[in-house]
Amino acid sequence: MTIEECYNALKGDYNQARTRLHSDNIIKKFVLKFPSQCGYDKLCQAMDEKDYKEAFVAAHTLKGVCMNLSFSMLEVSSSKLTEALRDGYSDEVPELYSQVQNDYSQTIEAINKLE
Repeated sequence: MTIEECYNALKGDYNQARTRLHSDNIIKKFVLKFPSQCGYDKLCQAMDEKDYKEAFVAAHTLKGVCMNLSFSMLEVSSSKLTEALRDGYSDEVPELYSQVQNDYSQTIEAINKLE
């Protein structure tokens, strides 16, 4: 799978990533680092522990990494979760967290095919 095909599969904006990072090799380098550096594991741990302050920080980190890599789908869902967690827990959080989990799974599936 090419890097552009990967972006299509994870519903990202390849052209925006290409404009920002200038080469497929650099994009691929950062995309492959994404699973270990995006904060998703911390988000899951914080949500399991009902530590919504830490979950906010982790969701915000995830959103930022997605913005930088132009992972549009996951950026949108993590942004919504970030805002729902900004003042602590809200009734929207479970559904938004579930959407982040689904979008993250789709993103990781695409990245795994890139390798």
